[in-house]
Amino acid sequence: MSRAVAGVAGVAVALATVLAACGGDDDGATDFDVEPATRPDSDAAFGWTEFGGDRVQTGSLEVPVDPDDPNAGTFDLFVARHLADEDLRVGTLLVNPGGPGVGGSYLAIEADQYFSPTLVAHFDIVGWDPRGTGMSEPAIDCVDDYDRYYAGVDITPDDDAERDAAIRLAQEFQQGCVERSGEFLAHVGTNDSAADIDLLRQALGEDEISYFGFSYGSELGGVWVTRYPDTVRAAVLDGAVDPDADALEASIQQSQGFEQSLTSFLAWCSDSEDCAFRNGGDAEGAFDELMASVDANPVPTEPGRPPVDLGVFVNGVVTSLYTDDLWRELGEALADAAAGDGSGLLALHDLYFERSADGTWADTLEAFQVISCMDNPVRETPEEATAQLDAIRAAAPRIVPATVIWPSCDAFPAPEQGRLGITGAGAGPVVVIGTTGDSATPLEGTRRMAEALEEGVLIVVDAEQHTGYGTDACVTDAVDAYLVAGTVPADGLTCGG
Repeated sequence: MSRAVAGVAGVAVALATVLAACGGDDDGATDFDVEPATRPDSDAAFGWTEFGGDRVQTGSLEVPVDPDDPNAGTFDLFVARHLADEDLRVGTLLVNPGGPGVGGSYLAIEADQYFSPTLVAHFDIVGWDPRGTGMSEPAIDCVDDYDRYYAGVDITPDDDAERDAAIRLAQEFQQGCVERSGEFLAHVGTNDSAADIDLLRQALGEDEISYFGFSYGSELGGVWVTRYPDTVRAAVLDGAVDPDADALEASIQQSQGFEQSLTSFLAWCSDSEDCAFRNGGDAEGAFDELMASVDANPVPTEPGRPPVDLGVFVNGVVTSLYTDDLWRELGEALADAAAGDGSGLLALHDLYFERSADGTWADTLEAFQVISCMDNPVRETPEEATAQLDAIRAAAPRIVPATVIWPSCDAFPAPEQGRLGITGAGAGPVVVIGTTGDSATPLEGTRRMAEALEEGVLIVVDAEQHTGYGTDACVTDAVDAYLVAGTVPADGLTCGG
């Protein structure tokens, strides 16, 4: 998942449930007439060890925090590799699930759950936890308890005291990041991660390498193909953002995407007997009433957990808009909340923040916030950021009810430069995938990514979900043929429906 919806008290991060288990019409690998490639020896660089089976290995790669300062220390990137079939191997495929802030090693460890049998057979699939994330060390760390910062925070304050309280929490969160991780925060942005991709390539012994990035992973991949075009064998960017949008425009675009998905959900709910929140065919009116009610009187959940206030409500709804597979669950959660039980919406909110059943939290939100700020050299005060809310609310009045933006980047050090502009000049054809109902990375922004790339090739998937690979055999086979055999699909190919 990509950048946060401005004004929502939370951040959308990549959810493992979004990426569909992929495959064509059969369970076997498609055969291509390509010459197998011998695997270069990389044992010394990574120290590979077996992990849960004879085709999965894990290791680590040491990279400099700051290539220009040898005294700045190093990151140890946690790396996983799912080995190809020896007789079919054509090379290495680097994979990234997005975020930013999400560790990508799981995509390799569980490669057969996310990629087709064809890709699993033909590639060593390598995923890594980018610098500052997951099991890589050191990892970004800011706070211990997300409930303090992302539940019970009034996103529609009625007076200056409530507004100041929200801003103080934002600043407290940021200060926690600086105190716990300040020595390396300036070097966890996308530009630095793109440099790590090239270091991974070198350590793997590949002259050229292939890449498959989802959501924010498309942005990371776009920077990589622009910065290191001569090393690109093939690249797929699935669920891409508009690479040239500034922070405000990006917020408006994504807010519109979620608003469109919410409108589609409510229309389905009004018309479907399968939606528990149908309300006699007026799910839209019932939704607006419930939002107003929750804002005034938060709905109880479970002992020891916060009630569903407006921030938790919106977070839970946003989570469910990444794929229509969650629409029925959202309808049930809304119906329960209307009846006085907010536990369903709280569960969706917890999914949004990757809260485990034992009450622990993943650190993806912290990494998301820091990496996003390190990609943007602009530092705005909360007052300056909040001044932009009128334009965002006008574009998405339901999904962005907030009257104060939280959090901002004002307490973080500013990077020397923002994220590198994306052109892909000299990289060759780059396949870009967009879905018609993508809430997090709307199709129009994905089109602009394809247009920004020197040889961008767009595949459009007709589907109500974030990212498109694996939706049907059309898109899966087209991507597989491109990655394995170099067969470039027709620009504008339409799949799904």
